[in-house]
Amino acid sequence: MSSDGARRRDVTVADVAKAAQVSKAQAARALGNYGAVSDDVRERVLAAAEELEYRPNELARSMNTGKSHTIGVVVGDIENPHFGLATRGITDTAKKSGFNVILVNTDENTAAEVDAVRVLLDKRVDGLIVAPASSMETQHLRRVRESGRPLVLLDRSAGGLDAETVAVDMAAISYESTRYLLDAGHRRVAFISTVRTDARYTAGMRLDSSQISDRLEGMRRAFADAGREFPEDLVRLNAGDAGSIRNLTREVLLGADPATAVVASDGLIALSVVEAIQELGLQIPDEVSFLMYDDFAWTRLTTPPLTVVAQPVYEMGAAAASALIRQIEGRPPLAPAPEFNAVLVRRGSVGAAPGGAGALGAGPAHSASPSSSFSPSFRSSAVP
Repeated sequence: MSSDGARRRDVTVADVAKAAQVSKAQAARALGNYGAVSDDVRERVLAAAEELEYRPNELARSMNTGKSHTIGVVVGDIENPHFGLATRGITDTAKKSGFNVILVNTDENTAAEVDAVRVLLDKRVDGLIVAPASSMETQHLRRVRESGRPLVLLDRSAGGLDAETVAVDMAAISYESTRYLLDAGHRRVAFISTVRTDARYTAGMRLDSSQISDRLEGMRRAFADAGREFPEDLVRLNAGDAGSIRNLTREVLLGADPATAVVASDGLIALSVVEAIQELGLQIPDEVSFLMYDDFAWTRLTTPPLTVVAQPVYEMGAAAASALIRQIEGRPPLAPAPEFNAVLVRRGSVGAAPGGAGALGAGPAHSASPSSSFSPSFRSSAVP
């Protein structure tokens, strides 16, 4: 077998020392930039390392120094653009500070998250950023805190755990967006989410996700302040794949007292909800209004453009990384802690409720037009 086809053996400190004609101890000191070593030896060692394309053994280095310059990141669903954008904020910030990132996807499964945290700690990451799958089952996160390893929570809180948390006040923006729907005359508002439960949603039910709990609380408070009964029969949880989401959408739109507006809890759900509305032949916003969480480019390219709750997702990821790095480096947290606010972007997918007397308030973007209808086509010819 030719040497070109064989797997190249990793170059060791001993190889570098031999090429530089110095002792292994001298080579190690020069490569690790510690201890006493002459300029001549250092230059010879570094030249030999470059010639041999030497790469340090990071595991061995971390065992010696206690630092791996690596951050572990655990998220629920990397396919969700929300987490993809947050992860980009994390990695960009980490890279600028000399840290690498190990990303683990848990599919919003707590057992998988427990395993992910254990594996990352075994790999000696310097700290963890976690978007908890559960706000109630947090023993594994408490153990991280008890071990002294830095921890930052992203997007969600975790059952009173004393850890820095980077998230938006979801109850406030949910209240605002629900009042917007109520002002448009909507009384039957559906909410669809992937959060998992063992039973049908009821008032006061404890949910795994603090984010979804806050959103439902904001909706409930908006209905109460408007003197209306919250339609909890239109809350649909346990949304899974695209097929199940379409089925849930049909349920809320084809019942005896159907929804006149649908709220999707994230971008992935939104795509399937809109697809189901199209399959039913309903027009947005004339026959059903639609609002979703998170703002992505495609939401502005549809006809009409979609009304969204926009969150500073990239900035939240960057802030989480910065907060973790400050902990790793032994620096105090920023005071006051940065606040992140979501914004209701009013476009064309919310209109007056059919037969209702509500009037839409002025918004920062598009207003619904009585003649507008939803089209699956996009405004840019570059999009198929």
